[in-house]
Amino acid sequence: MMRKSFERLLYLVVIAVIILSCSQKVEVDYIADQNFNQNWLFNKGDVEEGQAINLKDEEWRKLNLPHDWAIEGPFDSKYNARTGGLPVHGVGWYRKHFTVPKEHKNKQISIEFDGAMNNAKVWLNGNFIGERPYGYIGFEFDLTPYIKFGEDNIIAVKLAPEDLAARWYTGAGIYRNVRLKINHATHIPQWGVRITTPSVQKDSATVNVVTTIKNVQDDDVEASLITTLKDGNGNKVASNEVEVLLNASSEEKINQEIKIENPELWGIYQPNLYKAESRIVIKSKIVDDYSSEFGIRTIALDQEKGFLLNGNPIKFNGVCLHHDQGPLGAAINYRAKERQMEIMKEMGVNALRTSHNPPSPELLQVCDRLGIVVIDEAFDEWQMGKVPNGYSKYFDKWHEKDLRDMIRRDINHPSVVMYSIGNEILEQGKKDGWKLTKHLNDICHDEDSTRPTTIGFNFYPAPFENRLADQVDVVGMNYKPMKYAEAKALHPNMFIYGSETSSQTSSRGAYHFPLEAKTQKNTLQVSGYDVTTGPAWAYAPDIEFDMQEQNKFSLGEFIWTGFDYLGEPTPYGGRDNSTNGYWNDDWPSRSSYFAPVDLCGFKKDRFYLYQSQWTEEPMVHLLPHWNWTGKEGQEIPVVSYTNCDWVELFVNEKSYGIRKKGVDTTTIPADLYHYDKDFYESKYRLSWTVPYQKGKIKVVGYKDGKAVVQKEINTAGKPSRIKLSADRNEINKGGEDISYITVRVEDSEGNLCPLADNLIDFEVEGAGSILAVGNGNAASLESFQDNKRKAFNGLALLVVKSNSQAGTIKIKGTSKGLKPANLVVNVN
Repeated sequence: MMRKSFERLLYLVVIAVIILSCSQKVEVDYIADQNFNQNWLFNKGDVEEGQAINLKDEEWRKLNLPHDWAIEGPFDSKYNARTGGLPVHGVGWYRKHFTVPKEHKNKQISIEFDGAMNNAKVWLNGNFIGERPYGYIGFEFDLTPYIKFGEDNIIAVKLAPEDLAARWYTGAGIYRNVRLKINHATHIPQWGVRITTPSVQKDSATVNVVTTIKNVQDDDVEASLITTLKDGNGNKVASNEVEVLLNASSEEKINQEIKIENPELWGIYQPNLYKAESRIVIKSKIVDDYSSEFGIRTIALDQEKGFLLNGNPIKFNGVCLHHDQGPLGAAINYRAKERQMEIMKEMGVNALRTSHNPPSPELLQVCDRLGIVVIDEAFDEWQMGKVPNGYSKYFDKWHEKDLRDMIRRDINHPSVVMYSIGNEILEQGKKDGWKLTKHLNDICHDEDSTRPTTIGFNFYPAPFENRLADQVDVVGMNYKPMKYAEAKALHPNMFIYGSETSSQTSSRGAYHFPLEAKTQKNTLQVSGYDVTTGPAWAYAPDIEFDMQEQNKFSLGEFIWTGFDYLGEPTPYGGRDNSTNGYWNDDWPSRSSYFAPVDLCGFKKDRFYLYQSQWTEEPMVHLLPHWNWTGKEGQEIPVVSYTNCDWVELFVNEKSYGIRKKGVDTTTIPADLYHYDKDFYESKYRLSWTVPYQKGKIKVVGYKDGKAVVQKEINTAGKPSRIKLSADRNEINKGGEDISYITVRVEDSEGNLCPLADNLIDFEVEGAGSILAVGNGNAASLESFQDNKRKAFNGLALLVVKSNSQAGTIKIKGTSKGLKPANLVVNVN
């Protein structure tokens, strides 16, 4: 209920002036959300009555969250290789002792989890307070009825992830952030501010802010809601205040329309952000202060222009990403996500599909700040399961709450431009599958009418014939590039795009002869020439480029995947039908080969193939390496990727001729559904065949007749030294910030030794410690939690994290027979 009077409004104006001028006279009666990640106790394995108050937990392991117990290993063939050969299932208990001061006795206390993997059950002081099966969704529980103010409280969390619960590595544990909330009895609840921009013009924009205010008291409350909008520099640009009368034990939704003059729009090239500060004032006291980051932008779909962002057509140069962070596992780290997306953006990526589950809040924050649009995906399964213990077990009871909560959580992110309600769901083969599709689509539009819905279909033409495709706003087609034109011709009003494309496989730095589509089984490595497709549904990126060019109506593509990920070691491993799809052949292959970037974030050659199509800054790339002892005089295929007009190849300064982009083609093997040839003439690759001789190989890229960029590779000598380089030489203290250290094995001249596999030992001391090690080898069982790592094709990775103190992290890398290397990372 809302009341207005001149006297009351005048009074509120005075309060607002005081508050917004940051006067020291303003009283506050709220406490900011508390980071609740520190000082937990953990026990791997089930414990009888693990929630009991009198349980002896002194010997439990002490740790901080986020935590993924599965990444600690060990790798073992008894675990499902499809989920990484790591212990992603079992039971784990977490407990934490904490105190809430007596002076907060009239407050409402709650705990918020961004995600716990999975089948979470939570107790406080021995009292069961709630559960959440889906490990990817955030949730919050009210602790107030069972809190003992001024005394020791015990929160206990039991997690019971199951084997064969997913088709990829899920991780296990409380792997996302946790917060304790000490709220005033009148406050803004979880996800209680919803921001949209219904009107955006060049000179002004209307920001609609809908704020939920909750009153848990037994008495009515008079309050004022003051919403202040600030630009990216923290400057106030607009504000609005509303007087509110809240009935006892009630909620009110307050709608505010706030106008901003000369708005700075959020976009791919200029991701301008604003902040909404929502304050509740009661009797001159600020009782809640809720901050929301948002952007001002418009999205639209047009049959002629496709997807429009701020009125401008944008073609999706997209990737799909699973949620793990390689050697770090599933435990969320903001910098890890930021690094992933920075590497993707360097490749030319402007779009992300969160495959196949709600992402972490941190990932969406990164995309907001980098200017990457997002398809926010909810489910991999509906009622019909793909694995025995997948989400289908919980779908009927939980799907609506999970889907609504995803949208409520993510609605303020300007990067989110579509909601995906499913991926390759089995219901697409059912005649009445459209009913469930419509049901989920209606939930999305009920929660958020400003964004379109989508789905990733792979049973072409079944979802079109069974009307599932009619129920969503945008139709995603997985691995059907040759069917885009047919689908559009039959359904001219549909918006269509490649929701999963290519699935090309390769290993960084590995090259096989002859060039053929067939996978070489004896190495457990896939050729970096990017012609070996591996799985039956896969095809070279070139084919998708071609089909996107031919079918201008397509909104773009999302390649599978941006980064290699743990589990699903395709093309190695075979299905064993007796174990419901358990992948157990070709061990120790335990992670994927799909991406243009390996598990550590090192770029494969295919990275540059995409970059040659998706970027404009002149670039040229050259492959393979030039260490082919024993093949002297034999012809070696040499390939270049470029966005230049033409490229000239030199071997030891002798020209081997010019190849023109778009004119000269390269023949590559092809094995593709709906394609009747076993080869493909690619206009996206330039190639030569030259007799091998050691020395230097070089390509020069030309634009408008001028040499603008070049790349050269030298034959490397024997491994001689280690080189360490940090992605950031300065990080922040506090135990959360990290630095990625690239470890190179070089010859005496500084050339990368492309076949080196030396074991590198690491010593780290000072203001940090080792977080993880890796090398990008999908068939390695070396622990990620070690202080040493073998190089894989010349490279390895060390990840260090800060501790609570400022200072320096001193890093040393040593290996038998190699000159050691030292590096210092400053902790501020």
